[in-house]
Amino acid sequence: MRVVIQRVKSSQVTVNGKIVGQIGRGLNLLVAIATTDTENELDWMCRKCLELRLFPADGQSDRPEKSIQDIDGELLVISQFTLYGDCRKGRRPSFSDSAPPQVAQHLYEKFVEKLRQSGLRVETGVFGAMMEVSIQNDGPVTLLLEREASGSIMDNG
Repeated sequence: MRVVIQRVKSSQVTVNGKIVGQIGRGLNLLVAIATTDTENELDWMCRKCLELRLFPADGQSDRPEKSIQDIDGELLVISQFTLYGDCRKGRRPSFSDSAPPQVAQHLYEKFVEKLRQSGLRVETGVFGAMMEVSIQNDGPVTLLLEREASGSIMDNG
């Protein structure tokens, strides 16, 4: 499972000209599910997204002291299978490591459900749709989290 986390001042996702998800201050999460992922990876990734200290404690310092929960922020969660694009060979990315749509959608929806259990406002895109994402980055702060199904952790913690 891979998640790109972006600290944002605001973010919105549009499908066919209609805004389907919109947040203010918080985190934009781009989520990809691998062929080997199971529900086991979801708890770790959810906890990490909710507990990472990515927000400054006050307006004076840029040092990250607070989590999304500490600031009562908002989350916009968008499925993005292309995070598993492999560009090592040829001129066209291979997406063979991305889970099939029906598997990915099930795990994506479970992930969103777990995030909602935090009590924070969670908005989403439309799984499988062509989406336009508008982001006003804050910082910018952008991180890649990865949790392999084998249990090895790619982000050192």
